[in-house]
Amino acid sequence: MTEEIKQFITYLEDEKKMSKNTIISYRRDLMQMAEYLETQGICELEKVTTTSLNSYILYQEKEGKAATTISRSVASMKAFFYYVYMQKKTTDNPAEPLKAPRIERKMPDILTTEEVHRLLRQPSGTTAKELRDRAMLELMYATGLRVSELITLPVQDINMSVGFLTCRDEKRERVVPFGKSVKNVLARYLDGGRSVLLKGEESPLLFVNCNGKPMSRQGFWKILKYYGEQAKLPIAITPHTLRHSFAAHLLNSGADIHVVQAMMGHAGIASTQMYAALGKKTEEPKEQKTIEKTDG
Repeated sequence: MTEEIKQFITYLEDEKKMSKNTIISYRRDLMQMAEYLETQGICELEKVTTTSLNSYILYQEKEGKAATTISRSVASMKAFFYYVYMQKKTTDNPAEPLKAPRIERKMPDILTTEEVHRLLRQPSGTTAKELRDRAMLELMYATGLRVSELITLPVQDINMSVGFLTCRDEKRERVVPFGKSVKNVLARYLDGGRSVLLKGEESPLLFVNCNGKPMSRQGFWKILKYYGEQAKLPIAITPHTLRHSFAAHLLNSGADIHVVQAMMGHAGIASTQMYAALGKKTEEPKEQKTIEKTDG
């Protein structure tokens, strides 16, 4: 079975062009499955049954694996056995009937509009660092960018004259507009902050760290945590807190849900619908609720 797993991974790399992290996850999930099946005396593909795969799922549950981990494992098994079935290496697909465990998670925390404005006012100085920090916070809240998108955003993908940015990933790109206030803070950063941080060097990135190098996720996280503490916010915020707040506030102000979906880069509308309920809570005390996880 190990050989077939290697062939499947090669297929994902060469044909599907999947990301490195996704490949690593598939390989790990499938090798752990194969190891378990071998302990049950199942070493050949044709001996694998739906019952044996369900037995492996139960084993993971008894081992205390998180529902998200088991769900990902089920997805890996489904993809692998569909592949070998289509390659005619098996006469049936034992993974087809498998069901992933239901995943529940807390409703994400969001800030009220007043809390967001208090946060954005924290980097109020004129040093290069504060100009950059203000521009990063304003742009993230105004566009709903993911932190990975923010720290890798090239200067050439910002259109200052019209007021929009182009966000690209492996599968698609989206255009996200931003308003005059964001344009102003970006202009101040570009005119008086970015060149100071670069120290005579060049970089294609819009935002760099204090050494003129690409900023890390952890670096931005620390910046956000610092200003959140300075603003005396009632919750510990993360980069995703601003993204969640952006979507909820837009929907609460009457924005079309399909427009918000496009701006967020959600593949399905279900991920965006969650924020419609959150938007109604933006000015109310925060409560902990649970929702069924969506695909976004």
